[in-house]
Amino acid sequence: YGGMGLDFSYNIAVAEELGNIRCGGIPMAIGVQAGMATPALTRFGSDELKKQFLAPTIAGDFVACLGISEPGAGSDVANIKTTAVRKGDEYVINGGKMWITSGSQADWMCLLANTSEGPPHRNKSLICLPMNLPGIHVAKKIDKLGMRSSDTAQIFFEDVKVPRKNLIGEEGKGFTYQMLQFQEERLWGVATVLKSLENIIQETIDYTRQRKVFDQSVLHNQTVHFRLAELATEVELLRSLLHRAVALYVEGNDVTKFASMAKLKAGRLAREVTDSCLQFWGGMGFTSEVLVSRFYRDLRLMSIGGGTDETMLSIICKYMEILPSK
Repeated sequence: YGGMGLDFSYNIAVAEELGNIRCGGIPMAIGVQAGMATPALTRFGSDELKKQFLAPTIAGDFVACLGISEPGAGSDVANIKTTAVRKGDEYVINGGKMWITSGSQADWMCLLANTSEGPPHRNKSLICLPMNLPGIHVAKKIDKLGMRSSDTAQIFFEDVKVPRKNLIGEEGKGFTYQMLQFQEERLWGVATVLKSLENIIQETIDYTRQRKVFDQSVLHNQTVHFRLAELATEVELLRSLLHRAVALYVEGNDVTKFASMAKLKAGRLAREVTDSCLQFWGGMGFTSEVLVSRFYRDLRLMSIGGGTDETMLSIICKYMEILPSK
């Protein structure tokens, strides 16, 4: 379908390099295209659907978005309310989605909707939804704290009709497909922050080396250079966890626990690195002119998007058999 046929480790290699981009919005948009809206279609979609949606997405002719979150269902995916009711050879979709990355410009959406009245983990399906259909309303582009170069939309559906053949895989398997998709999404997100954090630390070293306070460089202060050494060590440990998880995933293993651990650590470390480094920049760190202030805002999303820290902790606890399975 136009791809190179490489395994998932190559996605992660690309994601790491994208971390050198000096903002979070562009790697995130590419990640939605490559690792969030398309994995389920790649794995479970029909040949016809792949030719219609996947091939032009890989070619860059289509922009894709992922329609999961709703105002009352962010990390709680099972609680979504959007419905896709079968009527003849069509689904009729009603409801809405919130915080949809690339939603204002997307050509199609990988939509998760309730297709039956059954149990919440078995009543959902994924559907390829063209975004130019009647009844789709992009309500607004959301103004955000960070990721300001990325368009994030609120979208409503009112009696939107889509062919039943646009169903990805089997009806009722959407929740399962999305949980599998989350593994790749979370690993991609972890990979994109590594270089960003390294660059923030290096720029902080360079700045504090030349910035003088009380007749000596800020970097000369042991509190500063020890802290930077600690943060650099934490980044390397996160990279090792990521690479272990990816290696296991490529071999066909379930890496939900490790992906969740890496996602949790990446979100917390992003906050820790940007906050600590911004402090060492002093007043300059509070301006919009330096990288550390941008990533202080952009990378805050890492602890929220794709599953909150608290959701990651719950998943980890389940796999450690600390909490009963639901």
